[in-house]
Amino acid sequence: MLKVVAPMAGITDAEFLNKVIPYGFNVATLGGYSLDLPTIEASRKIIARGRREFDIPIDEIVTHIENEVNSIKKVHSNVKVSVNVRSTDPRPIIDVGNIKNLDIVEINCHCRQKEILDIGCGQEMLLRQNLGEFISQVADNVKSEVSVKIRANIEGTDTLKLAGYIEDCGADYLHVDAMKKGVFEADWELLREICNNVNIKVIGNNSVNSAENLLKMINTGVDGFSIARSLISGKLDFDIY
Repeated sequence: MLKVVAPMAGITDAEFLNKVIPYGFNVATLGGYSLDLPTIEASRKIIARGRREFDIPIDEIVTHIENEVNSIKKVHSNVKVSVNVRSTDPRPIIDVGNIKNLDIVEINCHCRQKEILDIGCGQEMLLRQNLGEFISQVADNVKSEVSVKIRANIEGTDTLKLAGYIEDCGADYLHVDAMKKGVFEADWELLREICNNVNIKVIGNNSVNSAENLLKMINTGVDGFSIARSLISGKLDFDIY
């Protein structure tokens, strides 16, 4: 079972991940990072209104991520390191996906900050006509495995069809934030349906904030689960072993 520390922009750096990995995680996700000029500028606008974001200059970002990856590997050599990234162009993602010790590069089709959506990135990626080409270009040109993180139940999309589409594009993992509008728990039934209809490894995200909900998540048939908000304090209040 994959036990993943999920990305939280401005929070999940190597220092934070080295602190929380011992709670039982076997995959640690850095990020999310903005890689190209449009996403970096969007991140800076988000920071200006008071939200946390990473702000790394474009000519330093790949080296910065590589150093962060190595900082985790030095302490936790058996843990897979993933990095969640945003870009309007696949080429910077390919550069990151070829970092020597990186195990997984994760394409962010998930962020819903207005500044990111306004440039057609984050969850707006799910509406792009060339999404398949974008994912395939990354998958065909990196040495790392490829994950795609999506937000479920977005208006104008069919999450189940998207899951099959992303699998066909060559991704190794589908990371699903099983959010459902107006509901304050994960869409367990949708996750179950996805798991029953695809062969790609599915990582379930959302509502893993208690031992009870962790069991609900596992019972959907996912290959793994991710936790983000329950770790913001730097500790975990329930056992994931």
